[in-house]
Amino acid sequence: MIKPHGADALNPLLVSDDAEREALLKEAEGLPSLLLNSAAAANAVMLGGGYFTPLEGYMNLADSLSVAQKMHTVDGLFWPVPVVNLTDDVSGIEGANRIALRDPNVEGNPVLAVMDVAAIEEVSAEQIDTMTQQIYGTLDESHPGVGVFRNLGNYCVSGPIKVLNLSYFADEFAGTFKTAVEIRNEIAERGWEKVVAFQTRNPMHLAHEELCRMAMDRLDADGCVIHMLLGKLKEGDIPASVRDACIRKMVDVYFPENSVMVNGYGFDMLYAGPREAVLHAVFRQNMGATHLIVGRDHAGVGDYYGPFDAQSIFEEQIPEGAMEIEIFGADHTAWSKKLNKVVMMREAPDHAPEDYVFLSGTKVREMLGNGEAPPPEFSRPEVAEILIEHYQISA
Repeated sequence: MIKPHGADALNPLLVSDDAEREALLKEAEGLPSLLLNSAAAANAVMLGGGYFTPLEGYMNLADSLSVAQKMHTVDGLFWPVPVVNLTDDVSGIEGANRIALRDPNVEGNPVLAVMDVAAIEEVSAEQIDTMTQQIYGTLDESHPGVGVFRNLGNYCVSGPIKVLNLSYFADEFAGTFKTAVEIRNEIAERGWEKVVAFQTRNPMHLAHEELCRMAMDRLDADGCVIHMLLGKLKEGDIPASVRDACIRKMVDVYFPENSVMVNGYGFDMLYAGPREAVLHAVFRQNMGATHLIVGRDHAGVGDYYGPFDAQSIFEEQIPEGAMEIEIFGADHTAWSKKLNKVVMMREAPDHAPEDYVFLSGTKVREMLGNGEAPPPEFSRPEVAEILIEHYQISA
């Protein structure tokens, strides 16, 4: 099986020993505490689950700036996006060597992790802008990721952590949320060697389904892990529970048994386009995937990135040998009226736009809200039925 990134074995920071966890929870009651923002809490969950192997905790300012500017830590570890704990108020933890990190996404703000404080550093506005520009390619606060990142706070609290739970994900998405450890173990149990990962934050329509099938066939893969984001999205995105139901129905009806795993991970979407695509590759390698499908405008939003920027970054900016995982670069897929099947558009040079079945997101939402299923060339009827119910309940 493919090795984890930068290590021979996964490094999940979740405390698995019950006695140790109980002792840490008891200790945390007497420690100074910091209420995390959602972004920092999501980083803790990813660290806890082993997705961010080989990291031991939150990066300091020097590593954060180095990662933003050069895509590696000061010590040379390849990493595409800073893993930070930024906050706007450190008055409750000044001078502390050890602190409790509290979860902002669970009622009562229980302790999520215990941290050994390596440094509390003030981050200048110029440094925040430098990191923002490098990660997101823009300083425009209309960009949902930029708007969040620039307002997380101007103090960087760094150091190793021990994670005590996985926030709301394990309970709210039981059966779907899985750690990198769990997915890697299941891949081994299934006997898969070559594994394709598909990233999604949306329900999957026919074109997405066929893209997974194309990748599996062309790579002669043993299986595919459809790996959906379960954390915070932007307003208007479809809730994870609905996406989960849609994807599971599609897999159950249209894929052979033991060919697809449906799982999710606990992270907030960055909408960072190319940089986030590379982060996706790093933590898919950690969960055991050998290939990641990177499609048109992967992890993008609006018009901030070119349609294939998330593919070209792997060719132009990633040092050789930085990662073991490989990329399956894909173009837009759509139903061809000429060929009566889903095709990758770059592979149909004789097609004009009118030769495809295209529906805008606005049109699809309008149809579903009216109780009307999109055509079968666009969406499986079983999936459309679930989405119609969601839109009508939400209306």
